Amino acid sequence: MRAQRLREEKRRKIIKTTGITAAALLVVGGVAFAGYMEYQRRNIDGVQTFEGLTNNHVTEPVDYEQSPPVGGDHHAAWQNCGVYADPVTSIHAVHSLEHGAVWITYDPELPDNQVAALEALYTPGSYVLVSPYEGEMPAPVVASAWGRQIAVDSPADERLGQFLRLYEQSSDVPEPGASCSGAIPYTEAEIEQAGGLEAVMSGQTATMDQE
Repeated sequence: MRAQRLREEKRRKIIKTTGITAAALLVVGGVAFAGYMEYQRRNIDGVQTFEGLTNNHVTEPVDYEQSPPVGGDHHAAWQNCGVYADPVTSIHAVHSLEHGAVWITYDPELPDNQVAALEALYTPGSYVLVSPYEGEMPAPVVASAWGRQIAVDSPADERLGQFLRLYEQSSDVPEPGASCSGAIPYTEAEIEQAGGLEAVMSGQTATMDQE
Protein backbone atom coordinates (compact mmCIF):
# COMPACT_ATOMS: atom_id res chain seq x y z
CA MET A 1 0.00 0.00 0.00
CA ARG A 2 2.85 2.35 0.84
CA ALA A 3 4.49 1.65 -2.54
CA GLN A 4 1.19 2.29 -4.28
CA ARG A 5 0.80 5.66 -2.51
CA LEU A 6 4.33 6.63 -3.58
CA ARG A 7 3.55 5.70 -7.17
CA GLU A 8 0.31 7.76 -7.09
CA GLU A 9 2.11 10.75 -5.60
CA LYS A 10 4.83 10.52 -8.24
CA ARG A 11 2.23 10.29 -10.99
CA ARG A 12 0.42 13.42 -9.68
CA LYS A 13 3.71 15.35 -9.58
CA ILE A 14 4.45 14.35 -13.17
CA ILE A 15 0.97 15.44 -14.33
CA LYS A 16 1.28 18.73 -12.44
CA THR A 17 4.73 19.46 -13.83
CA THR A 18 3.62 18.60 -17.34
CA GLY A 19 0.58 20.88 -17.03
CA ILE A 20 2.66 23.80 -15.77
CA THR A 21 5.20 23.31 -18.55
CA ALA A 22 2.49 23.14 -21.20
CA ALA A 23 0.81 26.28 -19.86
CA ALA A 24 4.12 28.14 -19.85
CA LEU A 25 4.80 27.09 -23.43
CA LEU A 26 1.36 28.32 -24.48
CA VAL A 27 1.95 31.70 -22.83
CA VAL A 28 5.39 32.08 -24.37
CA GLY A 29 4.09 30.95 -27.74
CA GLY A 30 1.16 33.36 -27.54
CA VAL A 31 3.44 36.28 -26.69
CA ALA A 32 5.80 35.35 -29.50
CA PHE A 33 2.92 35.06 -31.98
CA ALA A 34 1.47 38.40 -30.88
CA GLY A 35 4.89 39.98 -31.28
CA TYR A 36 5.25 38.48 -34.73
CA MET A 37 1.80 39.75 -35.79
CA GLU A 38 2.60 43.23 -34.48
CA TYR A 39 5.87 43.16 -36.41
CA GLN A 40 4.01 42.11 -39.56
CA ARG A 41 1.41 44.83 -39.01
CA ARG A 42 4.05 47.53 -38.64
CA ASN A 43 6.36 46.31 -41.40
CA ILE A 44 4.35 46.59 -44.60
CA ASP A 45 6.41 45.67 -47.61
CA GLY A 46 7.12 48.70 -49.79
CA VAL A 47 6.45 51.49 -47.26
CA GLN A 48 8.95 54.33 -47.55
CA THR A 49 9.87 56.47 -44.55
CA PHE A 50 10.92 60.12 -44.70
CA GLU A 51 12.53 61.96 -41.81
CA GLY A 52 13.31 65.60 -41.00
CA LEU A 53 10.06 67.06 -42.36
CA THR A 54 9.37 70.69 -41.50
CA ASN A 55 5.87 71.90 -40.68
CA ASN A 56 5.89 75.68 -40.97
CA HIS A 57 2.79 77.59 -42.13
CA VAL A 58 3.20 79.24 -45.54
CA THR A 59 0.97 81.03 -48.05
CA GLU A 60 2.85 80.25 -51.26
CA PRO A 61 3.12 76.89 -53.10
CA VAL A 62 5.84 74.57 -51.80
CA ASP A 63 8.27 72.63 -53.97
CA TYR A 64 7.99 69.30 -52.17
CA GLU A 65 10.74 66.70 -52.51
CA GLN A 66 8.23 63.86 -52.78
CA SER A 67 5.43 63.56 -55.30
CA PRO A 68 2.82 63.25 -53.91
CA PRO A 69 4.17 65.00 -50.79
CA VAL A 70 4.34 63.21 -47.44
CA GLY A 71 4.84 66.26 -45.23
CA GLY A 72 6.63 69.57 -45.01
CA ASP A 73 5.62 73.22 -44.85
CA HIS A 74 1.93 73.85 -45.58
CA HIS A 75 -0.91 76.35 -45.46
CA ALA A 76 -2.50 77.24 -42.13
CA ALA A 77 -5.81 75.76 -43.36
CA TRP A 78 -6.11 72.03 -43.94
CA GLN A 79 -8.03 70.13 -46.60
CA ASN A 80 -11.22 68.61 -45.27
CA CYS A 81 -11.07 64.84 -45.36
CA GLY A 82 -13.35 63.34 -47.97
CA VAL A 83 -13.61 62.37 -51.64
CA TYR A 84 -12.71 64.83 -54.40
CA ALA A 85 -13.30 64.32 -58.12
CA ASP A 86 -10.52 66.78 -59.03
CA PRO A 87 -7.03 67.44 -57.62
CA VAL A 88 -6.72 69.32 -54.35
CA THR A 89 -4.02 71.79 -53.35
CA SER A 90 -0.99 70.06 -51.88
CA ILE A 91 -0.27 72.73 -49.25
CA HIS A 92 -3.70 72.05 -47.77
CA ALA A 93 -3.57 68.26 -48.06
CA VAL A 94 -0.17 68.18 -46.35
CA HIS A 95 -1.69 70.01 -43.39
CA SER A 96 -4.28 67.20 -43.20
CA LEU A 97 -1.43 64.68 -43.06
CA GLU A 98 -0.06 66.62 -40.09
CA HIS A 99 -3.37 65.93 -38.33
CA GLY A 100 -3.16 62.18 -38.95
CA ALA A 101 -4.96 61.85 -42.28
CA VAL A 102 -4.03 59.41 -45.04
CA TRP A 103 -4.08 60.98 -48.51
CA ILE A 104 -4.89 58.49 -51.27
CA THR A 105 -3.97 59.86 -54.68
CA TYR A 106 -4.50 58.17 -58.03
CA ASP A 107 -3.73 58.59 -61.71
CA PRO A 108 -6.59 60.56 -63.36
CA GLU A 109 -6.67 57.85 -66.06
CA LEU A 110 -7.44 55.12 -63.53
CA PRO A 111 -10.50 53.03 -64.54
CA ASP A 112 -13.79 54.14 -63.00
CA ASN A 113 -14.30 50.90 -61.07
CA GLN A 114 -10.90 51.30 -59.40
CA VAL A 115 -11.63 54.93 -58.58
CA ALA A 116 -14.90 53.83 -56.97
CA ALA A 117 -13.01 51.26 -54.90
CA LEU A 118 -10.64 53.96 -53.64
CA GLU A 119 -13.47 56.36 -52.86
CA ALA A 120 -15.16 53.64 -50.81
CA LEU A 121 -12.18 53.70 -48.44
CA TYR A 122 -13.51 56.99 -47.08
CA THR A 123 -16.42 56.92 -44.67
CA PRO A 124 -17.93 59.96 -42.93
CA GLY A 125 -15.71 60.96 -40.06
CA SER A 126 -12.67 59.01 -41.22
CA TYR A 127 -9.29 60.68 -41.64
CA VAL A 128 -8.96 59.85 -45.33
CA LEU A 129 -8.51 62.07 -48.38
CA VAL A 130 -9.13 60.63 -51.84
CA SER A 131 -8.31 62.64 -54.96
CA PRO A 132 -6.75 62.36 -58.41
CA TYR A 133 -3.20 63.67 -58.71
CA GLU A 134 -1.76 65.27 -61.83
CA GLY A 135 1.89 65.29 -60.81
CA GLU A 136 4.40 62.48 -61.12
CA MET A 137 3.67 59.36 -59.09
CA PRO A 138 5.67 56.13 -58.69
CA ALA A 139 2.52 54.02 -59.29
CA PRO A 140 -1.13 54.47 -60.33
CA VAL A 141 -2.20 54.61 -56.67
CA VAL A 142 -0.21 56.16 -53.82
CA ALA A 143 -1.17 56.40 -50.16
CA SER A 144 0.63 59.02 -48.08
CA ALA A 145 0.71 59.67 -44.36
CA TRP A 146 2.99 62.09 -42.52
CA GLY A 147 6.48 60.80 -43.29
CA ARG A 148 5.21 57.52 -44.79
CA GLN A 149 4.19 56.45 -48.28
CA ILE A 150 3.32 53.33 -50.25
CA ALA A 151 2.79 52.96 -54.00
CA VAL A 152 0.56 50.20 -55.43
CA ASP A 153 -0.73 49.25 -58.85
CA SER A 154 -4.40 48.98 -57.91
CA PRO A 155 -6.88 49.23 -55.00
CA ALA A 156 -6.89 45.42 -54.85
CA ASP A 157 -3.42 45.42 -53.28
CA GLU A 158 -3.98 44.37 -49.65
CA ARG A 159 -1.11 46.58 -48.51
CA LEU A 160 -3.29 49.63 -49.15
CA GLY A 161 -5.75 48.55 -46.46
CA GLN A 162 -2.90 47.64 -44.12
CA PHE A 163 -1.40 51.10 -44.61
CA LEU A 164 -4.73 52.73 -43.78
CA ARG A 165 -5.22 50.67 -40.63
CA LEU A 166 -1.73 51.49 -39.40
CA TYR A 167 -1.42 55.18 -40.25
CA GLU A 168 -4.92 56.68 -40.23
CA GLN A 169 -5.08 58.92 -37.14
CA SER A 170 -1.60 57.80 -36.15
CA SER A 171 -0.15 59.34 -33.01
CA ASP A 172 3.19 59.63 -34.83
CA VAL A 173 2.35 63.00 -36.44
CA PRO A 174 3.10 66.59 -35.38
CA GLU A 175 -0.53 67.30 -34.40
CA PRO A 176 -2.28 64.03 -33.47
CA GLY A 177 -6.00 64.30 -32.81
CA ALA A 178 -6.40 67.63 -34.63
CA SER A 179 -9.45 68.06 -36.85
CA CYS A 180 -9.81 66.93 -40.45
CA SER A 181 -12.96 68.95 -41.15
CA GLY A 182 -14.16 72.54 -40.89
CA ALA A 183 -11.51 74.05 -43.15
CA ILE A 184 -10.99 73.75 -46.96
CA PRO A 185 -13.70 71.82 -48.87
CA TYR A 186 -12.60 73.05 -52.33
CA THR A 187 -10.50 71.55 -55.10
CA GLU A 188 -7.50 73.35 -56.56
CA ALA A 189 -9.51 74.34 -59.66
CA GLU A 190 -12.37 75.76 -57.58
CA ILE A 191 -9.95 77.91 -55.61
CA GLU A 192 -8.32 79.22 -58.78
CA GLN A 193 -11.66 79.94 -60.46
CA ALA A 194 -12.80 81.92 -57.43
CA GLY A 195 -9.73 84.14 -57.59
CA GLY A 196 -7.65 82.50 -54.89
CA LEU A 197 -8.06 81.13 -51.41
CA GLU A 198 -8.80 84.46 -49.76
CA ALA A 199 -11.67 85.10 -52.18
CA VAL A 200 -13.07 81.61 -51.60
CA MET A 201 -12.87 81.86 -47.83
CA SER A 202 -14.37 85.37 -47.72
CA GLY A 203 -17.25 84.21 -49.91
CA GLN A 204 -17.81 81.20 -47.67
CA THR A 205 -17.86 83.46 -44.61
CA ALA A 206 -20.37 85.81 -46.26
CA THR A 207 -22.65 82.87 -47.11
CA MET A 208 -22.46 81.60 -43.56
CA ASP A 209 -23.30 85.09 -42.23
CA GLN A 210 -26.37 85.27 -44.48
CA GLU A 211 -27.55 81.90 -43.21
